[in-house]
Amino acid sequence: MIIESLGKEHVGALNRDLANGTYKGYTPFIDSLVENSYTFTHTYANGRKSIDALPSIISGIPSIREPFVLSAYSGNKTTSIAKLLADKGYETAFFHGAPNGSMGFSSYTKLAGIEHYYGKTEYNNDADFDGIWGIWDEPFMQFMAKTINTFHQPFFTAFFSLSSHHPFKVPAKYVGKFPRGPLEVQEPMGYTDTALRKFFETASRMPWFKQTLFVLCADHATVSYFPEYQTIPGAFSIPILFYYPGGNLKGKADKLVQQIDIMPSVLSYLHYDKPYFAFGFNAFSPQTDNFVINNNDGTFSLYHGDYLLLNDGQVSTALYNLKEDRLTKHNLIKDEPIVLAKMETYLNAFIQQYNNRMIQDELTYHPIK
Repeated sequence: MIIESLGKEHVGALNRDLANGTYKGYTPFIDSLVENSYTFTHTYANGRKSIDALPSIISGIPSIREPFVLSAYSGNKTTSIAKLLADKGYETAFFHGAPNGSMGFSSYTKLAGIEHYYGKTEYNNDADFDGIWGIWDEPFMQFMAKTINTFHQPFFTAFFSLSSHHPFKVPAKYVGKFPRGPLEVQEPMGYTDTALRKFFETASRMPWFKQTLFVLCADHATVSYFPEYQTIPGAFSIPILFYYPGGNLKGKADKLVQQIDIMPSVLSYLHYDKPYFAFGFNAFSPQTDNFVINNNDGTFSLYHGDYLLLNDGQVSTALYNLKEDRLTKHNLIKDEPIVLAKMETYLNAFIQQYNNRMIQDELTYHPIK
């Protein structure tokens, strides 16, 4: 479940330290989900655009310098969590309430091997059209729950919300029902949170509910209010939650996790037993030496351990110790040459491997080490 513009800042349960411990956030249902899910201390998007998100989450392929779906590599033979699970007999589907073809999602889902596409056309009721982007989240999520109930088991579905998007409106019956907050996005975020609550209420009555692993994240973060999020790492911080109502998957691990880690993590949790390739790491592994990479129009951020390296695509420009300097005010690039060299090695190796794999069209191996 990919929630439009759900920056980590908006989720009170993931920000207990903000506002001297008084911050409540704008997503009370997601807060309740956090308490019953497995998450991580530092969770990031790999890009800053919606078009970056789907390949990162579903195929484990981040954008490097340009969105993957617009790159020269987009025609390569790729894999995806949907393709891999379809080979195991899963029915696969994608849900997005916008007009079909919006943001190139239908093209990507075909590339990813997703069998069914459900958009505004399939919803087929313009009474619930928001007038701009597509079908309001609440009715579309109810449509999704009921449609999923017609699938054979096992199944894989992906959902991309749309109501928490500029110009930040809510349905007329909900005007004044949610806290507005200092940011325009926070009122519709409250609406989408309610839509999620009602989806889970409906889904909980379905026979497949307790046998389903739910993954909730954002496509990207958005505008921010608190200084802690008005930084490079803050601009990429999103929630990533794994929720399994039929088991005991709860807690928080102190590690770095990103969107491209979702695919290998889910496959690991499902005990998937075939070889495949992904650029991410298994978040459930006890390994803690993993790294996270972000890209925004060719500018790279690489996180490893306590450190963040910034690189403009040619040279490194900054190095921060995020454990000691959350607001990124102290550039250590001249003070930590050993750390700098190690971080640059990770970044250069990642970019080189990305290009080599894509050029050779080799995306059928085990997860990257």
